[in-house]
Amino acid sequence: MDHIIKNLDYSKATYMFDGITDGILPADIVKTIRSFIATENLYLSATREIGTKLENLNNEFKYTKDRNPIHLIKTRVKTPKSILEKLQRRRFELTVESARENITDIAGIRVICPYIDDIYLIADMLTKQDDIELIHTSDYIRNPKQNGYRSLHLIVTVPVFLSNRKEIVKAEVQIRTIAMDFWASLEHELAYKLADNKTVEVIRELKECADIIADTDKRMQNLFNITVNPINPI
Repeated sequence: MDHIIKNLDYSKATYMFDGITDGILPADIVKTIRSFIATENLYLSATREIGTKLENLNNEFKYTKDRNPIHLIKTRVKTPKSILEKLQRRRFELTVESARENITDIAGIRVICPYIDDIYLIADMLTKQDDIELIHTSDYIRNPKQNGYRSLHLIVTVPVFLSNRKEIVKAEVQIRTIAMDFWASLEHELAYKLADNKTVEVIRELKECADIIADTDKRMQNLFNITVNPINPI
C-alpha cells in the first residue's frame, strides 16, 4: 500500500478519487486517501485563518498609520507526497496522525515586510492574539544560518472550526523583508539547479551576497527611522 500511496498525485486527489469506494480500491487505500484529502483541507483552513488575521492587521495600519507593514502574504500547504517523503526521511510512521504530530510546517505562511522592524512588529501582534499559541521561535535574523539565510520563523497553533468540532492546527509562519526574500528565493533556485555541484566559491559568493543584502536592509531601516519614524532611529 505504501508504494501506491507515495506515488499518487495528491494535487489532483480530490478530482481523481471523487466517487471512488472500497469496491474499486482496497479499503485501507481508500481510507488513507480520504484522510489525506481531509487533512489537506484542514491545513488549508489554517492558512486562511492566519492569512485573514495578517490581512486585518495590515489593513488596520493602512487606515490608522497610513502605511502597510506587510508587503505580501503567501500561503502553501505541503503536498501529501512531500509529507510522506519527510516522514520517511525522519523514519516516522507514514500516517496522517504521525504527520500532524511530527511535522510542524505542513501549513506555511510567508509574510514579506518592507523593513526589519516590521518583522518583529507583525510577529508580536500575531502571537498576542488570544487564539494563537506560540510554540517555538527560530530567529535567523539575529542569528543567521551559516549560508547567510535570514528570516524569523514562528511555529504556532490556530483553531479551525469545522461543522462538528474544533481542531487545533500547527502552522509555520516565516516573516522576512523583501530583500531577505529576494536572496532566499534565488538561493533556493540556484541550489536546485546546482544540486551537488556547489563549489566553495559559489557558497562563499552566496554568503557575501546575503551579508550585503542584510547591510542594505539595515541602511533602509535607518533611512525609514530618520525620515518617517525619527522617534526610533537605529
